[in-house]
Amino acid sequence: MTELQEELFSLRDEKYKEFFSALVPNIDKRQIIGVKTPQLKKLTKDFYQKPESRIFMNSLPHEYYEENNIHGFMIERIKDFDECIAETEKYLPYIDNWASCDQLRPPVFKKHRQELLKKIKVWLSSPHVYTVRFGIGMLMVHFLDEDFSPEYPELVGKIRTEEYYVNMMLAWYFATALAKQYDSVLPYFAERKLSPFVHNKAIQKAVESRRVSDERKAFLRTLKYCEDKI
Repeated sequence: MTELQEELFSLRDEKYKEFFSALVPNIDKRQIIGVKTPQLKKLTKDFYQKPESRIFMNSLPHEYYEENNIHGFMIERIKDFDECIAETEKYLPYIDNWASCDQLRPPVFKKHRQELLKKIKVWLSSPHVYTVRFGIGMLMVHFLDEDFSPEYPELVGKIRTEEYYVNMMLAWYFATALAKQYDSVLPYFAERKLSPFVHNKAIQKAVESRRVSDERKAFLRTLKYCEDKI
């Protein structure tokens, strides 16, 4: 057992492990130690300064879920965009769950959105489930506000898959787009351009959002597929 693993096991919370394991059913419970995210971030801050952290970054795949998240949090601390992208692309193929995927949000990406966009387009065409999910997530985080363009939901709307964790991110993207760019993405629902699952799930999430007006929520409800037609 490595020194980092020993430290992780010293922070183990069995009740949290049982709770979290149910949220990521595709991960073997033996891969989950049971350490909460704030503790992982605090541990990362100290570990990042140690020489052995470089060895750790080059030791993929990791054994435990928490090690994956520490790896992601270390990537977030990289301030050079090119280095951050390189480390992100090295790490992405080893992500095996939605939580590790969605927590990875490097701050340096905000300052290099156009370079990031080129990478996102590559990620969206990846055969790896969580690389695609990550790409959609980056479009949602960085390109639904001042840098929005109608071509971006078009990129996302073309994705067709049976992968549950990609479809859930597609729904999250379009629900967020309904809150931020309503007029631009409404045709995807009015013209039924999305799969029935993504269509209905996105509307459900939008209706649950405080960022969508009651008037718009009422209209969106009328656009849902009937369950017996899905």
